[in-house]
Order: sequence, then structure tokens, then C-alpha cells
Amino acid sequence: MGKQGFPRSPRPEHTNFNLSFGLKDMQKGGDPSTGKRVAGGDCQWNKVVLFHGLKNDSAKFGAYKGGYPGKRHVWFRRHVRSIIFTIALMGFLFLLDSLLISVFDPASLKSSSTPRKSTGKQGSTDAHDNNEKAAVQMYDRLLNLASSALAEREFKKDTSKLWEEPYPQASLWRPCADREAPKSAGKPKNSTGFILISANGGLNQQRVAVCNAVAVASLLNATLVIPKFLYSNVWKDPSQFGDIYQEEYFTNTLKNDVDIVKELPPHLRSLDLVAIGSQITDAEIPKEASPREYVEIILPLLLRNEIVHFLGFGNRLGFDPVPSELQRLRCKCNFHALKFVPKIQEVGSLLIRRIRKHDATRSMLDKQLLGNFISNVPLKGHDTVRGHSNYLAVHMRFEVDMVAYSLCEFGGGEAEKNNLQAYREIHFPLLIERLKKLKPVSPAELRMLGKCPLTPEEAALVLAGLGYKRGTYIYLAGSHIYGGQSRMHPLTSLYPNLVTKEDLLTPSELVPFRNFSSQAVY
Repeated sequence: MGKQGFPRSPRPEHTNFNLSFGLKDMQKGGDPSTGKRVAGGDCQWNKVVLFHGLKNDSAKFGAYKGGYPGKRHVWFRRHVRSIIFTIALMGFLFLLDSLLISVFDPASLKSSSTPRKSTGKQGSTDAHDNNEKAAVQMYDRLLNLASSALAEREFKKDTSKLWEEPYPQASLWRPCADREAPKSAGKPKNSTGFILISANGGLNQQRVAVCNAVAVASLLNATLVIPKFLYSNVWKDPSQFGDIYQEEYFTNTLKNDVDIVKELPPHLRSLDLVAIGSQITDAEIPKEASPREYVEIILPLLLRNEIVHFLGFGNRLGFDPVPSELQRLRCKCNFHALKFVPKIQEVGSLLIRRIRKHDATRSMLDKQLLGNFISNVPLKGHDTVRGHSNYLAVHMRFEVDMVAYSLCEFGGGEAEKNNLQAYREIHFPLLIERLKKLKPVSPAELRMLGKCPLTPEEAALVLAGLGYKRGTYIYLAGSHIYGGQSRMHPLTSLYPNLVTKEDLLTPSELVPFRNFSSQAVY
């Protein structure tokens, strides 16, 4: 737009059009040269300039009666639809882009997402958790790629076979515990002594210890006393065997394989097991020891003192090579003899019904785990597609004890390092002493070796890489995720249909399991 006294542009019609188009844009708050919005002061100044420019130019254009104005109006009428369509299309694309980013981009959810009820509860119970922290992310670029991939997958037909059995012959497999035992097998008439175990760790470690003890008792022809569970400073759960499993069912299921009693005979109860050398700690038996080592080390003690007490007994029986009969017995213990008490079965059935939206049994496993608390009537017709018939049950194993014991780093900086080191010094003093004697291994090396537990963020990337869609229904087992909401955010942003027992059960249904983490097995 020229000033008064300067020669007019040889193509005034284009100047006039650009000015009028610019005025429309500025009235909407946009800068036509950059496509960006400008501040209110700048917008007002440009409107005034453009108004005066157009007013001055209108007097000049009046001299061209019947010439330029006619051409301008003809051109505008000819292209007005194209202009309106272009502006509308650009606006639609802008809104669509904003919507997709707000829905699928994890970064955009940091400030707008509301903490989930379930993860908030998990984090609030741990001294190391802080739900007000910003989300901890180690792989921002991969998360963005996963978010984009999940967004694209939503608009494509699902051709994956993730929910199908890849090996048809697997339907013909039978549990190894169902195999017929050799005729020569069975418990001996004369026992070599009594085996006590005091299992440490959480529920999974205790379960492994119990079934290893069953196998060792069979191997040494000994009588097993109902196992005891050591109190853990981590879990703070005083539950014993009978609080979690049905003792009588356990004993009856294994009665043809191992003698099991509730307590020692009177003449052995007062013995000082440490003084007579019958208390065996994890330091005195190799990790994943072979059956031969039990025969050579433990059997002589058993024959001499009539009793052996395994204290801890974490992973103290190997898997290979183990005679097939011992392995069969270990499977029988784990998948058949250890049945939860009715209180736990009832809550488990509530969770299953509320996830599936029906109460019919689907498999033999349902009956094994839930007993009579789930219907025997199989699903028929339309019932098979009601509710979330396909869902993932994920146990992160990302509790503070696992995280600290791994010696890995998880992107939390110096504060995280100091917290985990303090935790190790309190809860794992033996680990600290052992590390002093070993060559140090860096956290980066441990991660390369695959010895670090997966973070919720890494679990989300694995699920996305496997092909699970954003709408996949996920049940998160366990509790007390280390880091709370700040750690769970990457997972819940990619997979929002994630629930825990806190989401599915009422407060009154959860009360009986408060402060009993080993009983809250789901």
C-alpha cells in the first residue's frame, strides 16, 4: 500500500485484493504473512492502518469508473467459493490435528490428565512414592512413536491373532501332574525325619519355596511339616500358610506322595536346632542346588538329628537336571495342591465377574482358582461376546524391593539413586556386604544384560510393539508400584482402559485384606 504522492502500482487490483483479504485475517486474530496469532495491541494497530489505507485508496480508485472495479468483482465472484472452501478445509484440518494430539500424545496429557484412583492408592502407601511428581519418562521419542502407531491402528481393521492360540496342538496338552506316576513311586513306609521350612519373600517366593520343600521331602523320604512364612519388613504381612491356602486340601492332595503333618512331635519341639547344626540358611545350600547336593549335604543331618529346618529357602532347588518324577510333584503342588481359602476365592470371583460382565466359567483354571464361587454353566451364544471377554492381566513386579534389589537405574536422577541406596542399606544388608566383595557392574551393563525389571513405561512400549490396540482392557495385578502416578502415567496414557482391584471392588470388599498383602493375591 503506497503513500500519497507515490506512483500507483501497475497492478492495483492485486493490491486491493491482498489488503481486503489481510483485513479479514486480522479481524480473526491471525497474521497472514506468518499464519500465527498476534497480540491484541498489534492486531488493533494493523486494523487502523489497513482502514486508513483502504479509505485513502478508495478515493483514488473512484477515478477508474467502469474499469478496474468491474474486473475485481468478477474475479471475486468467480473464486469466492474456492476461497471459502479452502479456509474451511484448513480450519477442519487444524481442529482434527489438535484433537488427535490431545487424545494420543502422552506429552500433552502431562498437565491435563487427572491422577487415576487406583495408581494414586498404590503410590500413597509407599514412602518413596510421590504422586505430585512430574511423569518420569526414559524414552520420550519411543513413546511418541508408539502413540502415533496406536492412533493409526485405531482406524484400521484388526487382523491380529493375539487372542488366538498359535499352536493348535496345545489344546491336547495335559498338566504334567496328571500323568500317571511310575508304579515304584510313592511315599516310603519309614520316614527319615522331619523337614521344616520358614519361607521368606513375598507370595510368589513363598509359593516356590513350599513346592520345592515338597519335592525335597519326597526326594529324602522325609515328613514335611506345614510350612511357616517369615515376617517381611517390606510386605509387613503376618499371614501364615493357613491364612492363604487350605491346609487340609493341601495335605489330602499330596497324601499319596508325601507325609505332611501340622506340627513336630513333642520330643523334637524343644531342640536347639542351631546348636545341633540342623538349621540350614540360604548361605549353607547353593542357589538352585541339584538333588544330588541335597542327598550329600542334607540327608546325613536328617538321619542324625531327625530334623532339618530350612530358613529362607529361596530358590534352593534347581530345575534342570531334576528327575521327571520330582518335577511332576512340584507341578502338582503348585497347580493343584495350593488352593486359596474361600475368602480369597470369593473376592477373585467378584473380580472375574466384573471384568467379564458374566459369572460363567470359561476354563478348568477358573474352577481350580475360584472353586464353587464361579458357575459351572459354560457360556453360550451371545453371552460369549458380552463384557471384556479378552483382557490382559499384567503383574508389573515394579515394587520398591524389586527395584532396589536390581541395582538398576530408572531415570529418576540422583534423588532416586539416594532413595534406593538407603532402602538397600535398611532392608538388604547382606546384599550390601556381598557387593563389597564383587566387581561392580554398572547400571547400564545390568540393563544391557536384561537384569532390570520393566518399568510401566517399558511395559507400555512392549504391549504396543506386540500389536495390542489402545482400547485393550488391562487388569493390573499386585499393588504399590514404585513411583506411583509419576511412573504409571506413560502406561495409562497409551492404554487408558487399565484397572486394578481398587477400581473393581468396593471399600467394604477390600477391608478384610487391608494390611494383608499376601492375602490380596489379585
